[in-house]
Amino acid sequence: MTILAGKPHTAYMPQSRMTELFELAEANDGLFTSKQAREKGIKDSVLVRLAQRGRLVRTARGVYRIAHYPVDKFAQYREAILWAQASQGPERIALSHETALLIFGLSDVNPAKVHLTVPKRARLRREKPGWIVIHRAEIARGDLTEHEGMPVSSPGRTIADVLTATHRVELARQAITEARREGYLNSEQAAQLRRQVNRYAHQLADGAVKTSDHESKATLGHSSVSTTGRYLHARSKDSSSRFMAL
Repeated sequence: MTILAGKPHTAYMPQSRMTELFELAEANDGLFTSKQAREKGIKDSVLVRLAQRGRLVRTARGVYRIAHYPVDKFAQYREAILWAQASQGPERIALSHETALLIFGLSDVNPAKVHLTVPKRARLRREKPGWIVIHRAEIARGDLTEHEGMPVSSPGRTIADVLTATHRVELARQAITEARREGYLNSEQAAQLRRQVNRYAHQLADGAVKTSDHESKATLGHSSVSTTGRYLHARSKDSSSRFMAL
């Protein structure tokens, strides 16, 4: 048996299978789904045996990683996308909310979980990993963009989603400023979003927007309601590390 030069070590895998699996995995930082493997003629039983022998790592139901494959900073995001799309999962999904803010560099808040938006009627039959937060909403083509090959909600959609999910007005305002500075929004788009944020802020002040600790906790992924409350009232430039000890 031979080993592909320059590839992570997967000794003793059949050459044809190695090539096919790497073709699947290279587009997603070493990750692939069992559905993709089946489409290449590789049975689930083969993947199970390779995982038992330590040549593959089963990261979630229906999702595998080539063992010892170099992991980059987007690996967990790609894993979340593949998990949602595994089997008959929805095709039109997006990394969204605080995760998308971080990807675009519009906030220094590092969310504890990966946020995904899927269509309202999408069927996700698998047990959801605890580090993924699912938001159900329709995603128009104009609300989707791509970053490093990953589907991400557009900056404007992201800011609007974060505002309504977390009620953090100052975070939304900061994100608009950063998005304008980085060229993600033009002046008209930024002005429209600012008006939307201002209206929402007035509704919050008047009690017209219903908020709850439970809703905020589920969205932000915090371990306690008190931690969530501090996040909701944090200044726009506060880093999430400031709250790690809470």
